[in-house]
Amino acid sequence: MSLHDDDKKLKIKHSLEKRVVTLPDGTFLPSIGQGTWYMGENPESKNKEIKALQLGIELGMKVIDTAEMYGNGDSERLVGEALKARRDKVFLVSKVYPHHSGLDMIERACENSLKRLGTDHLDLYLLHWRGRVPLAETIEGMERLRKDGKILRWGVSNFDTDDMKELMETDGGKKCMTNQVLYHLGSRGIDYDLLPWHQEHNLPIMAYSPLAQGGSLRRQLLSDPTILEISEKYNVQPLQIVLAWTIRSNNVIAIPKAVQEEHVLANAQAAAIQLTREDLNKLDEVFPKPVRKMPLDII
Repeated sequence: MSLHDDDKKLKIKHSLEKRVVTLPDGTFLPSIGQGTWYMGENPESKNKEIKALQLGIELGMKVIDTAEMYGNGDSERLVGEALKARRDKVFLVSKVYPHHSGLDMIERACENSLKRLGTDHLDLYLLHWRGRVPLAETIEGMERLRKDGKILRWGVSNFDTDDMKELMETDGGKKCMTNQVLYHLGSRGIDYDLLPWHQEHNLPIMAYSPLAQGGSLRRQLLSDPTILEISEKYNVQPLQIVLAWTIRSNNVIAIPKAVQEEHVLANAQAAAIQLTREDLNKLDEVFPKPVRKMPLDII
């Protein structure tokens, strides 16, 4: 069946519409979106990357995540091109450097991102990681941007449990919509305390690199006998099982990156895979949940 088969696309879109995550303001988002780290950095890949993002949007993976850091703005420029005539179909996320998150810089940083993206607002603006700027100052800056209509919501990234507790205790901190962190089957540190804390506070996690970032860990995930066994059971690819595991609850949005159209399609199709308790138990045996506090994985 062709990648461009309309019936196939419709079926995938419907499966994504059934797997949603709810933000604290009531916004429903599909549990699988699109990451763009390293996109826009190679001119030879530009057209392929734009087409991949556009196919993802067609399939219903409307959350697109980028950052001013990615390629020094090149990723945002690429996303801006991909979104031409499609902006209203996308939930657009970008991130601000910590050293740009103070009141003296955040408005300019946001405006620069908007210019590169070719839009007048972001659906979600994240603090990329915690720096030296006091949280209260960043929150004030985010709220100013929100009141000015330049962003509709804000959140954080790479915050551990203590950081999130401090954020919630800071004036205005409860307006945070999400926390974007590294999370996949081979990196489960947040399962010990951060993810349960988020569940308790009805605050979704956004998982970056949900398929691992390549190298030996991804190869391990691809060749693990248990993952292979479960993928054969569902007649899908091993990485689709890994992605289905990441979104197994209704409080994680995964944002895998894909440049090949077949990978975009595979990512979207993972939304239709409902792993059973038996599947999850088998995966827990091979990739166990942590039994103590782990340092937050960051790449």
